[in-house]
Amino acid sequence: MEFNFNEPFIMHIDINSCFATIEQQANPFLRGKPTVVAAYAENYGCILASSHEAKKLGIKTGMRVREARRIYPNLFVLPPDPAKYRTVHKLLRGIVSRYTNDFSPRSIDEFVLNFSGFPILRELSMSEVSEQIKRNIKDEIGEWVTVSIGIGVSRFLAKLAAGLKKPDGLSEINKENFWKIYSSLELVDLCGINRRNKIRLNRAGIYNVCQFYESSIQNLRGAFGGIVGRYWYLRLRGYEVDNLVVRRKSFGNSYVLPEALEIAQTYPIIMKLTQKMTGRAQRSGYKISGVHVSLVFSSHQFWHKGKKLNCPLYDFRDVYREILKLVEYCFFKDKVKQVAVSSFELVADDESQLMVFEEQIKKKKLNTAFNLINRKYGEFSICSARMAKTEGHVLDRIAFGSSEVS
Repeated sequence: MEFNFNEPFIMHIDINSCFATIEQQANPFLRGKPTVVAAYAENYGCILASSHEAKKLGIKTGMRVREARRIYPNLFVLPPDPAKYRTVHKLLRGIVSRYTNDFSPRSIDEFVLNFSGFPILRELSMSEVSEQIKRNIKDEIGEWVTVSIGIGVSRFLAKLAAGLKKPDGLSEINKENFWKIYSSLELVDLCGINRRNKIRLNRAGIYNVCQFYESSIQNLRGAFGGIVGRYWYLRLRGYEVDNLVVRRKSFGNSYVLPEALEIAQTYPIIMKLTQKMTGRAQRSGYKISGVHVSLVFSSHQFWHKGKKLNCPLYDFRDVYREILKLVEYCFFKDKVKQVAVSSFELVADDESQLMVFEEQIKKKKLNTAFNLINRKYGEFSICSARMAKTEGHVLDRIAFGSSEVS
């Protein structure tokens, strides 16, 4: 099968060093200086985003603040400000919506746009549209915020193109240049190919992207097993296989305690994590039919337990009660250092049997209003009295890959 000969109408937009760049835009003092956004500003905090200046020094996402400060002691370390990042996401959404209504956010800092059949291309080329979007971002979001834009015949190739030149890049992968670009890439440069997949490909006699492209479906099926090999065969040739909407399977939240606590002392934090998790499920249109809780102790011991529920739950207080029942089974007596809650067996709200009892209807309306107020005025603006002394714990965060902005 030859490479897809259709015109490239897919665009991928990626905000460069998103959180760090937005902080530099908001505070001109930070511009041009190595800056990172970390989950916590203390030495144990994990870096979520590094500015271009920090990246040049070798400071990367995933490092601990302690490691980064060893590289550059004068590093500026900031805690996350999700409200700021969501505001930029909404502004970018407004910009792209002027050009096409066929777009979707892939995360807080990424959008995929499809221009096929849209009138704008009668007047401008894809590259000209890209440059216009870049100018709009400078004018409406800020001069320090840059994006890399990729153009391709599929989502995969558009995303790959967006990563070729950073920051502030604009690249296209098409039938004329794909081989040259593939020749310049390593296997792990492809989104979805990690070190483990690279080893699989090496075992199949594939050591570079061009060999990957030239491999038969049979060889790729052998390397990956089943349908995944076929998907890669099509993906590398520019055919769309990544436009499926995958149903969410779980939600979860975790928290590392600044200092270890007795199990009973963690109950308010468990409730706060549960409210956060259940709210996310509600906003995505799900009820919860399974819960799980895990504890990590100061002795480094790990305990966890989960169960399926008799009926789907919507109210975070009901979910919390089920999680506490699980915690009662814990036999460790050490102090707790980390808490995590998660939900599974999600049921779409319109798929679960409607509870006709007046009390259940009232409870659902209350939870919906509760959730809307917290989203509008800030997470935990309204909360249970049990959580009254948990300020400073379980702060608002944006999960990796999340595009929740409402």
